[in-house]
Amino acid sequence: MIISPPKLGPFKKFDISSFSILIGHCLSLNSLPSAQTLHSNLIKTGLHRHTFLANRLLDLYSRLGSTTSAFRVFDEIPSKNAFSFNILLALLSKTGRIHEARQLFEEMPLRDTVSWNSIISGCISNGLFDEASELLYEMQELGARFSEYTLSLAASCVSDARHAKQVHGFLIRSGSNSSNTVVGNALIDMYGRVGVVGYACGVFRAMEDLDVISWNSMISVYGNSGHGEKALECFRSMRAHGFPIDEFTVSSVIHVCADLGHLAKGEQLLAQCFKMGFLSNYVVSSAVIDLYSMCGRLDNSIRLFQEMDRWDSALFNSMASTYARSGLVHEALRLFVLALRKEIRPTGFTFASILRSSSCFGLTEQGTQIHCLVFKLGFEADLIVSSALADMYTKLGSTESAMKIFSAMATKDLVFWNTMIMGLARNGQGTEALRIFKEMQESGNKPDRITLVGVLSACSHEGMVHEGKRVFSSMEKRYRVVRGLEHYNCMVDMMGRAGRLREAMEIIETMPRKPIAATWELLLEACRIHRNVRLEEIVAEKVMELKPRSSLPYFVLGRMYGTRGRWDSMARVWKTMRERGVKKVSGCSWICIRNLVFVFKSDQILHYGGEETYLVLRLLCWEMEGEGYVPEQHAEFEDQEE
Repeated sequence: MIISPPKLGPFKKFDISSFSILIGHCLSLNSLPSAQTLHSNLIKTGLHRHTFLANRLLDLYSRLGSTTSAFRVFDEIPSKNAFSFNILLALLSKTGRIHEARQLFEEMPLRDTVSWNSIISGCISNGLFDEASELLYEMQELGARFSEYTLSLAASCVSDARHAKQVHGFLIRSGSNSSNTVVGNALIDMYGRVGVVGYACGVFRAMEDLDVISWNSMISVYGNSGHGEKALECFRSMRAHGFPIDEFTVSSVIHVCADLGHLAKGEQLLAQCFKMGFLSNYVVSSAVIDLYSMCGRLDNSIRLFQEMDRWDSALFNSMASTYARSGLVHEALRLFVLALRKEIRPTGFTFASILRSSSCFGLTEQGTQIHCLVFKLGFEADLIVSSALADMYTKLGSTESAMKIFSAMATKDLVFWNTMIMGLARNGQGTEALRIFKEMQESGNKPDRITLVGVLSACSHEGMVHEGKRVFSSMEKRYRVVRGLEHYNCMVDMMGRAGRLREAMEIIETMPRKPIAATWELLLEACRIHRNVRLEEIVAEKVMELKPRSSLPYFVLGRMYGTRGRWDSMARVWKTMRERGVKKVSGCSWICIRNLVFVFKSDQILHYGGEETYLVLRLLCWEMEGEGYVPEQHAEFEDQEE
């Protein structure tokens, strides 16, 4: 329906009240042509210079999103007051023109609480948390009055637990009562974001008047921090106290059920969604898609997605991550392209889901195309997207591209640091990974268990046994990280690569938990490389015992016996393998040429121009030898069998 501008004939009585009513009418129509017609009549009567009417007109253009017209009205006001500046300031902040907003803020002759809130909120919306914190500190120093909204903004700026406690202390000192519903909800959300669940729970219990947001926030805090059962208990308590549930409540609890694998409980909530009409909500539908996919019901996820009348970015994100999680990487990419064709703007989570899946592994062209789209849509400053891009490039072996993205980011979170350390270690650049680890510590970021897995892996690839042992021994005391199975596996791999097989065996024997098959496989590979036959037989038996369907120990033993002429032993191994029904798992390689992906197994290489492939390999080896490369010689050990 086309809304025609109201007919504004010549006014016999040009009073302020009439124009104010007409401005309100234009606002209800949400019509820019009507606003422009009214503006022209104000200019004819000369009332466009009246501060009250000009402010109302400025607010009208601001709500309609017409920045150019708003600027013109602002410039024509001869006597600007605080309302004039605040309206334009809010418009600039809302439209992302934060630098212009800062300049306007500095030029304001008088700033009130609304002014401070607008500029701080604008900084937060544009990801400028450090600038927002500086403005809050400046506001405090100047003695400006804080509102409840200001306090909630302060809570949203925190970056770690220490900062959160400082903000909470400041609120108490400023006379704010944390039992106040608005302030309390902001504090719960704040502590939840930095992972201090106990403090969030303390604030929740101290609040006098709880509302639905309070309960939703607490359920979300428990769910996001891995306390799924407590989240469900909180949900039951919410219902017992008679509070109504909304879409956010249901989606949070369904996500908890997905994380816990409680399909039955999730479907009970799904039935409730049908009754209350919540399933039409995109957030709820996305949660249900995640529930089914994480509980192994991919068909249900696809059917629900296809049955939705309309799609939005939240639904596409859930379905794309579902495909990626299930290993259906080509389906994830096709869905991504479909979303673009339907002009559904991808979000940061969309890019992160696609990039962190295996969809781009080995397919450099697709990866760089997605990177170009990230840059085109302005997501290059998004921390999650940049981290996913760096992860993609390291998995493609392009560590230089990953380092460029990493170095360009002014602020980095723990996930980004871990991504680079793990990526560099994975590509054999252990020294560079350790340099990044040192830089991370100097920046004040504390490592977690994933960080130390990357550090130990880097030490393993670089042969830095002494440094690796130092990090491993000081994990709990210096870094407050409990040693897990993955850390012990790194140490076994490190000792195995260095040929210190006895020490690797001692690590396995002294582990606090029983080693799994993967741990023994690491040692088995080391025994094969360093030709320690006696230990190789022992370790192979362990792998067969823990992982009877694995073909690895049989092939390692068979090849070892064959190279030593022990044909009877080799025949016995192959016979045992056949009797136990163990089949060889064939690996494959692939290469992408333009729009075609060629996949081949080791015995199929001649089908795809194998002669030319081997010719290129020989040329590469010849060039490497010309540069002084010497093939690695296997070391002999005193306990090795001849």
